[in-house]
Amino acid sequence: MKHHILLVEDETDLGNVVKQYLELMDFTVDWQQNGRAALEAFAATPTAWHIILIDINLPEMDGFELAQELVKIQPSVPFLFLTARGEKKDRLYGLKIGADDYIVKPFDVDELVLRIKNILKRNQIVNSIAASNAIELGGMRFHKDSLKLIGNGKETILTPLESDLLLHFYHNSNKVIRREDILHQVWGANDYFVGRSLDVFVSRFRKYFQGNENISIRNIYGIGFMFSLT
Repeated sequence: MKHHILLVEDETDLGNVVKQYLELMDFTVDWQQNGRAALEAFAATPTAWHIILIDINLPEMDGFELAQELVKIQPSVPFLFLTARGEKKDRLYGLKIGADDYIVKPFDVDELVLRIKNILKRNQIVNSIAASNAIELGGMRFHKDSLKLIGNGKETILTPLESDLLLHFYHNSNKVIRREDILHQVWGANDYFVGRSLDVFVSRFRKYFQGNENISIRNIYGIGFMFSLT
């Protein structure tokens, strides 16, 4: 898979050189020459970009402002600054607002490629760790570390017990789950009051999943439930 780079540089000669060299290195590059156009291009497909290269002295919207707007749209997107502004205060400010790197012009394009690859490698590792702590549920995502259930246009923080029940449903999805097995596995007990708690939790889940046609919890009379994912 080719990595998709958004290059934001108003200097025509430098922009051409960087774009052509990155394409020779097997990157896909979209080059924008002002901050406003770059923001519009990014906002149109915010998950399409693997890294953003940003000049600071841009027309219509400077690079610092652009970077902050991009992060509002896609907080996890990595970006670095390519700029003639090498003063310490500018470097510190760029890093403070979240830049992964700060390269002062003139720079060597081979060094730029290495820095880009290092950032992409770090980001891939972070994403892999995040993915291992999350599960996909019919277009929704549950983060096991933060207990956040995200989808249907909202974010819900589950209780630890809700999380345990959801994971039990997930690991036994698309098959009949016996009620007593759920109670013993999740609650460690099987009595009337625990059984009522299970019913309350199932009702909550149905509200969380309301409007999502890819997830359903069906009562199987006299046996238990079926947690269906498509």
